Amino acid sequence: MAFAERGRVAVTAVAEEFGVTTETVRRDLAVLERAGMLRRVHGGAVPSGALTLVEPGLGERHGRRSEAKKAIAAAALDLLPGAEGSIVLDGGTTTAALAELLPAERRLLAVTSSVPIAARLSAAPGVTLHVLGGRVRGVTQCAVGETTVRALSELRVDVAFLGANGISPTHGFTTPDDAEASVKRAMVRAGQRVVVLADSSKLDREHLVRFAAPEDVDVLVTDAEADPGVVAELEKAGIDVVLA
Repeated sequence: MAFAERGRVAVTAVAEEFGVTTETVRRDLAVLERAGMLRRVHGGAVPSGALTLVEPGLGERHGRRSEAKKAIAAAALDLLPGAEGSIVLDGGTTTAALAELLPAERRLLAVTSSVPIAARLSAAPGVTLHVLGGRVRGVTQCAVGETTVRALSELRVDVAFLGANGISPTHGFTTPDDAEASVKRAMVRAGQRVVVLADSSKLDREHLVRFAAPEDVDVLVTDAEADPGVVAELEKAGIDVVLA
């Protein structure tokens, strides 16, 4: 079954496989959800662990799916604004991979809340760097808080590049921490174009706090292992999905 293979099951697929009605499947899924064995989502169900409250540290995430993140970052280079353009870079390992690949000759104004990304870009000859102030969270090494959000509210950049811990075609883009979510929302508002960089393990997952609805995001860049069904749902929601 797709539940074991992909971590998601569709009501229609189960009904066809077992020769029962979709109403029967939905009723059975409701029973399993009450038992804590799964969580129902639009059109089907995902494992109960797909709603995640735990936030891994930056060091823990650094080595995960590194090749996929590099491919995503390389594809995201095509979404950079033209010469003298401006970007905001959210914290995270995939946005950090993009920062590593920024062409030395590309002249950009870059704004970031991430201490590691700021350190990387400070040596880039073509980048004019603006570092957002605020309280730095140890787990993400990013500035958060009222100071950070207020600074972003005064900015308007060509492209905002963000990461996400969870992506749902119906619920949108989520993260475990409300302070991080507030900064991400401000970044979304600051960008004329909003691009999310996230590997396929983040798809069909939800975390505690939503920072963007599907209609708030223009482009999602993910890797080629993304579930085609989820990609189709995201595209139906109006998001341009780029597979790296």
